[in-house]
Amino acid sequence: MDILSRLIDLSRLQPALDIRCQLQGAFVIGHEQAEKGTLPFHLVLGGDCLIRTGKGLEVRMRSGDFLLFPRGEAHAIVGTHPKAQTLPLKVTQEGMLPLRTNGEGEPDVDLICGHFNHAWGSSTLLLDTLPDVFHVSLIEEQSEETLRTLVGLLRQEAMVEQPGALAIVTAMCLALFTMALRASGASPLEAPGLLALLANQRLVRSIKSVIASPAHPWTLSELAGIAAMSRATYARQFQECAGMTVGAFLTDLRMSLASSLLLQSQRTTADIAAEVGYQSEAAFGKAFKASKGVTPGRFRQQAQ
Repeated sequence: MDILSRLIDLSRLQPALDIRCQLQGAFVIGHEQAEKGTLPFHLVLGGDCLIRTGKGLEVRMRSGDFLLFPRGEAHAIVGTHPKAQTLPLKVTQEGMLPLRTNGEGEPDVDLICGHFNHAWGSSTLLLDTLPDVFHVSLIEEQSEETLRTLVGLLRQEAMVEQPGALAIVTAMCLALFTMALRASGASPLEAPGLLALLANQRLVRSIKSVIASPAHPWTLSELAGIAAMSRATYARQFQECAGMTVGAFLTDLRMSLASSLLLQSQRTTADIAAEVGYQSEAAFGKAFKASKGVTPGRFRQQAQ
């Protein structure tokens, strides 16, 4: 499994669609701060609109754009024609999703609003390093024809109530999120984080090695050698790129892997400790409690 797929798998995100909006003219639709563990997203199927955050940031959304709020920030969907007539909103049920409209004419924007639920105890290693407003144009990642096909299928499945439609739509939302992460990683990134780290062709070699063998007693010298750098250069560039030290990354990754094993298997704590690179169960328990606030046994009990 490649690095990005593994990080997404550890995040255990559960996508859900909330409503489809076909809006025109002047409109403002507010979204309150989401509950912890809920990550709202918007995908523009056609047209354009603005997303205005509670902090006053405005993001122009065009066809093929994907936007996620990793920390659930309050925001509003705003029309791009503020001087146009404000029409009353109505919600009807169209197939699998409610449909919000405010007129009978051609909409200025067609978008799907949904959210990801972040399962309790799952890894936040990837999500914590995303910006408060994660905005990507999927057209820049996929050809317009490919994206049009995917969006067309998503729109079609959301409109009808065929068997398996919900499974198809939720799987496609996770696929589109993955495409957004990949597109972001392929572009120049201003903020440090895991996506910037994965986009660095030299540093990513060492990350691949760590994820392939998390139990290995990695040293800074070994990792720097894999990246063909000196220890000092490797440590400095890693922190500048990832926004964390090499040691913090190793610990966070191992705790994420351990959490997944505790939640999804019946393996003993000692076995899991060895799997993620700890010589003793006691050392693992101490590191896990420092990271998660509870012992491995208590963590597993809380999940049950």
